[in-house]
Amino acid sequence: MNSSGLSRRNFLRGSLGGGLTGLAPAAFGARPSYSGPNVVVVRFGGGVRRRETIDERHTYAPYLCKELSKRGTLFNRMSIDHFEDINTSHGEGTLYILTGKYEKFKDVDNAIFGERFEAKVPTVFEYLRKSYDVPEHQTLIINGEDRTSEEFYSFSNHHLFGALFKSEALSLYRYKIWLLDSQIRDGLWDGKELKSKQEELKKMTSLDYRTAGRVEPNEKIQDFWARWKHHYGKDGLVNPRGDRLLTELTLWSLKHLQPRLLMVNFNDPDYVHWGNKTHYTRGISIIDQGLKQLVNAVDADPFYRNNTIFVVLPDCGRDNNPLVAVPYQHHFNSKSSHEIWALMFGPGVPKNTVVDRKVDQISVAATIGRYMNMPTKFTEGPALVEAIA
Repeated sequence: MNSSGLSRRNFLRGSLGGGLTGLAPAAFGARPSYSGPNVVVVRFGGGVRRRETIDERHTYAPYLCKELSKRGTLFNRMSIDHFEDINTSHGEGTLYILTGKYEKFKDVDNAIFGERFEAKVPTVFEYLRKSYDVPEHQTLIINGEDRTSEEFYSFSNHHLFGALFKSEALSLYRYKIWLLDSQIRDGLWDGKELKSKQEELKKMTSLDYRTAGRVEPNEKIQDFWARWKHHYGKDGLVNPRGDRLLTELTLWSLKHLQPRLLMVNFNDPDYVHWGNKTHYTRGISIIDQGLKQLVNAVDADPFYRNNTIFVVLPDCGRDNNPLVAVPYQHHFNSKSSHEIWALMFGPGVPKNTVVDRKVDQISVAATIGRYMNMPTKFTEGPALVEAIA
């Protein structure tokens, strides 16, 4: 609580409402246009072990392990360092990747198991948009519908960056918000039913309390969802689900939005928490298949071909406990949950190279900064020089 009696949450709301509405990054000075390389970050998410991903003898991701690895540089001993109070889970790992800094995150509402986190230092999206004239719809996070907390990792609360330089997000949850809002505007309901729908929309948008109602809708994103509705309809029974949906959203975004910097947050392996081993191994295979579709799309698109770098890595590892029925069910700070890997490939990245030294997950942000020729002043991990020509 600050001296005026305002909570930090309400202070942020007031700051956005009074200080940021109507401004644009251009207000901070002219910025050069950006020509590339584009960067696609693939979060091989849900927590995965090295054994089932980059170990050729046991992999469920043969495309990643046996084909893609030859196109680039593989760091087979990347880790999430063993700092005190540094958690190994999905939200934290995503922000370690995006910010290049380990933090002890806390849910903004102090919710148990809540993952609505605010980064204290800028994300790579903010660095890019502050350095270059890149519109927000060309910086994207693509998320799963059941991880709404990750909808809002698009900007930090750093005073020099923040919402003015945020990315956009695509997810089925965002589509539902757009659809409900458009139906209300079209006058589909009235009376008590209209009031109920308005309250439902307010509740959905309130999850992003830092920007709700303060940032104008992006026309490109509005058009994107209109195309999606025309193709898949509004009932959710036709479009793919799970990580296959994320692959489809990413393919659509490459075609219709042409993002310069994109992060797709795959997560199906985490369904192993239901207690079935195949939920984990099948999830890895689904990501591997999706990764192949994305690479093929980039290779076939003149806008991206020969001008795009992929950065593929897990959000976290998983447990390694041979004494239980599902030896990789959890990922909370055991030794193997800190043991991950990263693969970079694309123009300028050395091919068919394996780097067998210990490196840190927080080095990814600075490496992206080097690829995109932008300063990443507040990152704490050094760039991975072996993956830079």
